[in-house]
Amino acid sequence: MKHLLKTLLIGSALTLTLVSQALAQTKVVIGHFGDPVPYKALIANGALEKATGWTIEWRQFASGAEVNAAMASGGIQISEIGSSPLSAGLSSGIDYQMVSVGKVIDSSEALVSRNGAGIEKGADLKGKKIAVPIGSTAHFSLMGALKMYGLTEKDVTVLGMSPPEIAAAWAQNAIDAAFIWVPVQAKLRENGKVMVTAGAVAKTGFNTFNGWVVHNKFQTPANRAGIVNFFKAMNEINGDYMKNKAAWNADSEKIKAVAASVGVTPAAVVSMLDGTIYPDGDLNMSAAWMGGGAAATIKSTAEFLKGAGRISATADNYSKFVNPEFAKAAAGK
Repeated sequence: MKHLLKTLLIGSALTLTLVSQALAQTKVVIGHFGDPVPYKALIANGALEKATGWTIEWRQFASGAEVNAAMASGGIQISEIGSSPLSAGLSSGIDYQMVSVGKVIDSSEALVSRNGAGIEKGADLKGKKIAVPIGSTAHFSLMGALKMYGLTEKDVTVLGMSPPEIAAAWAQNAIDAAFIWVPVQAKLRENGKVMVTAGAVAKTGFNTFNGWVVHNKFQTPANRAGIVNFFKAMNEINGDYMKNKAAWNADSEKIKAVAASVGVTPAAVVSMLDGTIYPDGDLNMSAAWMGGGAAATIKSTAEFLKGAGRISATADNYSKFVNPEFAKAAAGK
């Protein structure tokens, strides 16, 4: 009887271990964009896989709308996404939550007018062709910029294009202006000028940021440690960049790694990174962001999108869609 009981106990323990291992997902598909950001220095050396224990498949998207589609289909578990498509996705009931702030957008997104297009001031945009990824943070900023200039979308021709399409149309002089992010923005500036940045538009009430979202089905107890460690690594690399910018120069290994991941020169990465705030754990958990402010910003963004006819409905409160648990643990709070 004792032998049978011991055998049953060992068998039960083994079963629980196997169940736990089965519940903990080891291959994780993570969405990202093609812009230079500090955490891409962690991709080349496998630091994120080491920190999480995951085998990570990085899937690049051209816009937040594509991220929403992938999340809705269950094709990805974690992704970075802009605040405008995030607001739209949450308003439509996509099964994810925002769990961390990726970056606060400033000059890394901007409205650029093409040389020779006859655009010297805001009023000159009337009747012009302006390209932008539809539903993106840049699109939200574009609507804010037009409002700044006393214009509406009806006063211009808004063309929905992906970043590569914008670069191609620009080279063919097929568009007059574009609101877009780096690295494409940098290419446009070679034959154009910045009219206004997302940071300047934000001061008029059109705040934009990139958040990290995690599919609700992936938020299991077995995956918790991996998620927390993922964002802990993000906080550390962001903090290192913000506190030691001088060390992130064209000769540094981290900058070279970021450059290799996005296909631009190290020197270009240095200037591109400078137009964005990358939050560490403390800033992430501040009242302005995961401490409550993110939900308020998402709500105001959603309300504007509804007023502009971009979405059909909004939620009464977006706090339930913002889960600070992982960010809090990653920040050691």
